[in-house]
Amino acid sequence: MYAKDILIDGYNRIREEVHATVEGLGPDELSARPAPDTNSIAWLVWHLTRVQDDHMADAFGHEQVWLSQDWEKRFGLDLPRRDTGYGHSPAKVARVRVDSGELLTGYYDAVHDQSLDALRGLAAKDLERVVDERWDPPVTLGVRLVSVLSDDLQHIGQAAYLRGLLQSAAA
Repeated sequence: MYAKDILIDGYNRIREEVHATVEGLGPDELSARPAPDTNSIAWLVWHLTRVQDDHMADAFGHEQVWLSQDWEKRFGLDLPRRDTGYGHSPAKVARVRVDSGELLTGYYDAVHDQSLDALRGLAAKDLERVVDERWDPPVTLGVRLVSVLSDDLQHIGQAAYLRGLLQSAAA
């Protein structure tokens, strides 16, 4: 098994969890927050997708799906065009509302497809390429891909936990 195959498996797991977490939830459940300073499922899934879209586009030199496929317009959020949710205040978290889970999964699937296309073309030597020199040590493509994978898995875990809280409260 090659490193790219392991990465592809990891990114496929994010997709599976995004669908499992969002499936069957309506707008109110997706936007529910257990406390005013916490995140919603909609925000968590939007954010993890934005991070993957932004970081993968930057690392592989292609345009973000958010912009190239008009997802920014479909979501219609009152946020800057390239916002990924990093450092959002509770008020900004509240702006991320969706009419359906299909909007979230549709955007995630489009980002996932572009990510897998990039990952399939990887050679082992590509993982050593520096993609961000703002850090010490500079960030390689391999480190960036694992960082995005880790961040996304943490956020979808948070969203799944929140789904469980909502379901137990409703029962």
